[in-house]
Amino acid sequence: MNGLFDDADDPRDGDGSDLRVPPAPLAERMRPRTLDEIEGQEALLAPGRPLREAIARDALQSAILWGPPGTGKTTLARLIADATAADFVAFSAVLAGIKDIKDVMAAAERRRRAGRRTIVFVDEIHRFNKAQQDAFLPRVEAGDIVLIGATTENPSFEVNAALLSRSKVFVLKPLDEAAITRILQRALTDTERGLGALAPEITDDALGILARFSDGDARQALNLLQLVVAAAPQPVGHPKVDLALVQETLQRKTLRYDKSGEEHFNLMSALHKSMRNSDPDAAVYWLARMLEAGEDPMYVARRLVRFASEDVGNADPQALMVAMAARDALHFIGMPESNAALAQSAIYLATAPKSNAVYLAYGAAADAATQDVAEPVPMHLRNAPTRLMKSLDYGKGYQYAHDAPDAVAAMDCLPERLQGREFYTPTERGFEKELKRRLDGWKDLKRKRRGQDG
Repeated sequence: MNGLFDDADDPRDGDGSDLRVPPAPLAERMRPRTLDEIEGQEALLAPGRPLREAIARDALQSAILWGPPGTGKTTLARLIADATAADFVAFSAVLAGIKDIKDVMAAAERRRRAGRRTIVFVDEIHRFNKAQQDAFLPRVEAGDIVLIGATTENPSFEVNAALLSRSKVFVLKPLDEAAITRILQRALTDTERGLGALAPEITDDALGILARFSDGDARQALNLLQLVVAAAPQPVGHPKVDLALVQETLQRKTLRYDKSGEEHFNLMSALHKSMRNSDPDAAVYWLARMLEAGEDPMYVARRLVRFASEDVGNADPQALMVAMAARDALHFIGMPESNAALAQSAIYLATAPKSNAVYLAYGAAADAATQDVAEPVPMHLRNAPTRLMKSLDYGKGYQYAHDAPDAVAAMDCLPERLQGREFYTPTERGFEKELKRRLDGWKDLKRKRRGQDG
């Protein structure tokens, strides 16, 4: 088996000598040893579930384990390795190259000819490029290997479509507070692998904040527990951990965020949809999540400006001005001071009347511009700055709007094929209600004048 799963607690070198290595981190020592010890993934691993049954029958097919850090992907692979009668090869996409893959594939082909199965586990498979992922495909198709990949990234974007189509995706969920709390309590009482020999005392509120602080990541939760227990005073011979100590030790939460990955788009989607649904509380929360995690504030500002036209539009023309002002404030005073300006903009946009009529109007006009015949500009709408152009009837028939009552002339301004086509249809919300009243009135005026002209 590959060194990825070697026992980190073994103090002996290859010759059996004691190297006096320090103990492994608590998170590694407390790694579950059975499927029943894995917390928070009952939807996949409860008795009778397909994945559990496939592992028990040693009948697992190629699979992608997708989930956030610390949810049990590598642990699950280790347990599959322990349960299978097949040859199990594991390596990390961070360290392996194309030569390593080809060597493993060649060995797997030889094993298949000898009647033995090979399960290949690739940790962080999303870090392999297309060529590296393609190297697995022929062996998966030929049945030489069963591929198990683990990834924190959306496999729809990070795993080759051909490989993905031949694999079953199992989604591991972030662990809830209750699951994290059970993991922490087990570590506190386990005298063999955990902290039980130290007999630490920890208050319920301190345990609760550790569980919340870990963001559903068991590894992070156990690392934090190890940190606070190590920092705890020992007035009666064993560590005492209270809320004040936890807060002082942790100081500031590090939010899980990948500015180029799925979480980036998930949070922006949540912000956009919260503003669209007129929910200022959710809008400012998602905004804060992004900014506090280190998102580029200018990216956020650009999305707010886009939203002002796309989802508010002329229902409140002031919205675009507010969004642009927030962008200008960001340029002028920078961060973190501009977080308030961005929050002001997000809250204003969330509470503004909504209309996507401008967005729909542009989409319809763009379709007409690209799909229909590109008719020439009508002669009456063309300028005639030269004598030649005037002689060719450029500008002939143009009606100067200011000469007409209400500054509305009867002429058509669309190409002949599109005359009568309406791209912009204002709603009855906000200022668009007034725009609709104006447009309806102007349409009546134009119809009457055209009738009179006829």
